[in-house]
Amino acid sequence: MARDEGAGAGSILLAFILGAVSGAAVALLYAPASGKETREYLGEKAREGKARAAEAAAKGRDVLNQGRETLATAIERGREAYQQARARDNA
Repeated sequence: MARDEGAGAGSILLAFILGAVSGAAVALLYAPASGKETREYLGEKAREGKARAAEAAAKGRDVLNQGRETLATAIERGREAYQQARARDNA
């Protein structure tokens, strides 16, 4: 009997996040605050979330760029080592 392992970690995480956001939205809609206060609160939280997302994206780009630099350095050192070994074998 084959096992269905189609649900990866990314799908599970996405479902969890969507559930948490949905639950938070429902909780805010039933909160005892006025509509104006709730809208202001939601707008504030949305701006904070946008700022956090932008910060996370910037950190991700930094990590990616560092990885590229590390990989480029490793490739260059590998080429140099190969050329040195080849020159040594031909000499």
